Amino acid sequence: MQKLARENLYSLEKYSAIRNDFRNKVIEHKKQRRVPIGAHAVLYFEDALTMQYQVQEMLRLERIFEADGIQEELDVYNPLIPDGSNWKATFMIEYDDVEERKKALARLTGIEQTVWLQVEGCNTVFAIANEDLDRTAPDKTSAVHFMRFELSPEMVAAVKHGASISAGIDHAAYREKTVLAPEARNSLRADLQ
Repeated sequence: MQKLARENLYSLEKYSAIRNDFRNKVIEHKKQRRVPIGAHAVLYFEDALTMQYQVQEMLRLERIFEADGIQEELDVYNPLIPDGSNWKATFMIEYDDVEERKKALARLTGIEQTVWLQVEGCNTVFAIANEDLDRTAPDKTSAVHFMRFELSPEMVAAVKHGASISAGIDHAAYREKTVLAPEARNSLRADLQ
């Protein structure tokens, strides 16, 4: 999948004019790429469109319009765009109650190392988590992790031919799995070369 360049972005003025429509388009797109795993964990699979939205929002918020500043934002978000043989996701641990979340994050230390995907007929692939920064302390994990799932050529071929995809977590304090809905599977298939 192609990375974003300055030419792919809207100017601040143009983005201001189309922001609501663009945001609605991205929200609908993200719904297809959201994969809940049990009641409290979600994978949000990223791609060029979701990252363009992040960049556009950062440029807008920070009023960045100079080439160097724009490139800095692109350099931050481009690594989250899949490369054609992998999927990249933001993994979130979600609890509405703050105290319950604190207790869960203490219980779930290391959970990011136990998140997996499996393409039907292929081996399980565990996430490569937080390549940019360690987000786990000895006594708790973060509520947000960034993940990459590397796929073999056989997995890519199987997905392209309609194989189902499962996702799960195999942590002592949180064991859950799910089969991706057809909409999610089809959206992720588009990420593959």
